Amino acid sequence: MAVLVALSGAGMACMAQETTLPELGSSAGEMITPAQEAQYGGYTLHQLRQMNYVLDDPLLDSWLQTMGHRLGANSDNPRQPYTFFLLRERQINAFATLGGYIGTNAGLVLTAKTEDEVAGVLSHEISHVTQKHVIRSVERAKKDQIPIMLAALGMIVAAQSAGGSGNSADNASAAAMMSAQALMIQRQIDYTRSNESEADRIGIQTLFRAGYNPDALADFFARMESVGRANSGGYTAPDYLRTHPVSATRISEARDRALKIRDNRAVLGAGGKNPDNPLLPDFARPDTLRQTAAGSDFPWAKERLRVLSASSPGAAIIEYRRGIDGYESKPSEAHQYGLALAYIANRQGNDAEAILADLHKKHPDHLWIAIALAQAAQAAKKPVLAESRFEQLLAKFPDNRAALLAYADFLLEQDDATKAQRAQEVLRRFGGDGEDFTYQRLLARAYELSGNTLRAAEAYAEVAFLNGRVDDAINQLNALLRNDDLDYYQRARVEARIAEFMPISLELKRQGIKPEEQGG
Repeated sequence: MAVLVALSGAGMACMAQETTLPELGSSAGEMITPAQEAQYGGYTLHQLRQMNYVLDDPLLDSWLQTMGHRLGANSDNPRQPYTFFLLRERQINAFATLGGYIGTNAGLVLTAKTEDEVAGVLSHEISHVTQKHVIRSVERAKKDQIPIMLAALGMIVAAQSAGGSGNSADNASAAAMMSAQALMIQRQIDYTRSNESEADRIGIQTLFRAGYNPDALADFFARMESVGRANSGGYTAPDYLRTHPVSATRISEARDRALKIRDNRAVLGAGGKNPDNPLLPDFARPDTLRQTAAGSDFPWAKERLRVLSASSPGAAIIEYRRGIDGYESKPSEAHQYGLALAYIANRQGNDAEAILADLHKKHPDHLWIAIALAQAAQAAKKPVLAESRFEQLLAKFPDNRAALLAYADFLLEQDDATKAQRAQEVLRRFGGDGEDFTYQRLLARAYELSGNTLRAAEAYAEVAFLNGRVDDAINQLNALLRNDDLDYYQRARVEARIAEFMPISLELKRQGIKPEEQGG
């Protein structure tokens, strides 16, 4: 049974369990409900997060989600919900799973030269979702049930790409062991050449409708082929690319499709699919996107991702000092920003300040630089200056998720009840949601520091669930219900969450997954 659609789509080794379910029939759409798809996809993300593969960063999340939803709004099924997330692995990889969950490895973004190329990969994966290739691949497994532990397949991908040593390798081994316990029989699911061709064709159309360069997918395929052939740039090509390389024919076909799209814009826009559809929101309209392309956050996102995906802050600093992308004199502004972030992560706030002060003068309204400048003061142990900068930041960007979460994180670092109260106020301005891991983690700590143990317990249970620890979350909530101080509304909320978590817990038990095997 397959849950992941790799970019090359040539094949993936997966695990499956034989059951006595009846034949699935011929309709992929009837095999699983959209709600079940979302549940399975969500739990895949939770398990990957528990294994420390997911890179949760508000700025990068915003950049990726904006790009992804811009593509989704221009796809063949704009009503399909999508969740885009980053993995910290530097392997070149991307995949789609049930429920519109699409993962992208850091290595893929670091290999891309433009945002259009990343968008090309995402549009390809979105097409796998809209054309129901994921569901159909499961249907091919005949009698295999679709368990919640589809998540284990995501772990296999992460385990294959970890390939190193130390904690990463240990996590990979743990993931593989958990997968083996969850699913019993390994089988190869090959994505047909026609599926890949269809995903390329529709993906390029989506790319064009969203205002990106339709040649970008072919450009990235060519880059993948080059990396796979020469193993250049320090990022090892994944096994599936070496086994099933992107062919010159596939690259040529992608370029030909892009050319035909340019020559047949009227045809592409037929049937309510006009690229300039006035009903699309402003952020999704190609004319708006082309006007703002020059202001893309891609260079900054790429360097931020380089730092956050490095094995350590010190390793990131060394990487910059050795020189990136062959610059010989002064690095680009984005590279300077990346080096400053590495200094911040290494608690060298004064070194970061020296770089960021100059960048801030040149770009006084740049959110990413402004947040880094405040965090530089935080790293330099100058809390008064850091708080002043964060307050100025909120005055300029009052509803920005990344700014609010960064400020709350600073306030909670002070380990003070009064600051924790302020953190709660800041977090309430954002609101958050049940699936926002960073928000829930900060909220739990804010409640705990301020002495609100009941709300802290509730939030920590949400953190456990988002980390794949379903039974742990249920146990925490059941313990909370035994508290006589719980008011009616919180009790109702807690009971509702237990009711939502129980089916997942029961499915895990049915699959033989013990609570202690759900995560640490």
